[in-house]
Amino acid sequence: MKNLTRRSFIGVGAAATMAAALAGCSSGGSSSASSASGSASGSASASASASAASSSAAASAAPGDLRFVTGGESGTYFAVGTVIANHVTNNAGLKMTALSSEGSKDNVEKLDDQDAEFGFCQSDVMAYAYDGTNIFKGMPITTFSTVAALYEEQVQIVTCDASIKTVADLKGKRVSIGAANSGVYFNAIDILGAYGITEADITPSYQSFGDSANDLKDGKIDAAFIVAGAPTTAITELSTSKTAYLVALDDQHVNDLLAASPYYVKATIKAGTYDGQTEDVTTVAVSAVILASDEVKEDDVYKFTSDIFENLKELEGSHAKFAEVDLDKAASITSVPYHPGAAKYFQEKGKTVKAK
Repeated sequence: MKNLTRRSFIGVGAAATMAAALAGCSSGGSSSASSASGSASGSASASASASAASSSAAASAAPGDLRFVTGGESGTYFAVGTVIANHVTNNAGLKMTALSSEGSKDNVEKLDDQDAEFGFCQSDVMAYAYDGTNIFKGMPITTFSTVAALYEEQVQIVTCDASIKTVADLKGKRVSIGAANSGVYFNAIDILGAYGITEADITPSYQSFGDSANDLKDGKIDAAFIVAGAPTTAITELSTSKTAYLVALDDQHVNDLLAASPYYVKATIKAGTYDGQTEDVTTVAVSAVILASDEVKEDDVYKFTSDIFENLKELEGSHAKFAEVDLDKAASITSVPYHPGAAKYFQEKGKTVKAK
């Protein structure tokens, strides 16, 4: 079995060069929006603009707006969702507001409670909800539909402790494993379990990305699980003041995890994703999927879907994650049927999806 490797992705020496780019980002800001090159400093600058443009939108939606629930303001959901909501409002004849939230589980529940019309969700959590398993055991929610899968959300295990070189080294450590019963929480439990580590074997904390980064910076925790499209602002901002590392998974444990939990895919965080990251880091990922309440009009979902996929090049200029979006991936979800409005768009593009 190959040993896991620890890859340093940034040193404190890079802080000075990145400080100016990150000056507009707080620890609670939106996730990084970057150029196609994936530059961390460029991503932070673009992210600051997106966050500033949407600071009031995070608090509440105007009457009559379509509400798009995303995630914490230090995650990629919020940054990407803000870009989409702004573009749809300006170009698709719809009024939409991006709202921060507690993430995937919270978003599904908000759709079910009619407190939102659109929302981001991890592909594993949406399957839990629809099938009534795991965090939704015995309480299925089927009042939502798939709109499109957009990009991979990599499991990123972050530490500032140079002695943590493998997942096995997390045993006995203080580890943030996401908000209780969140998608991140179950991802962390899955990965720790693959290495024979239980929740009782660590000192867990249940925190947002931004809070995790702050506690890593202050030495209050030893490592954190962050599940979001890389690059992620929480990590980028942490690395401006601390030397931080990503912990990689080895092939044997990845394969074991995929066999037990087929909603994961093997993923690579490419060298250069973060400033100073010189090597690829192997991990696993889930898909970031946009959902819609079944109550949303077919025409509104059609306009929303069309606006994204007919303007990918333009959207890529606002956030690098759009470079990962394509029609094949968008139409790949099989666990939850598609909203009729989205299915209509994909059918026009020659893609067959199962619709409600």
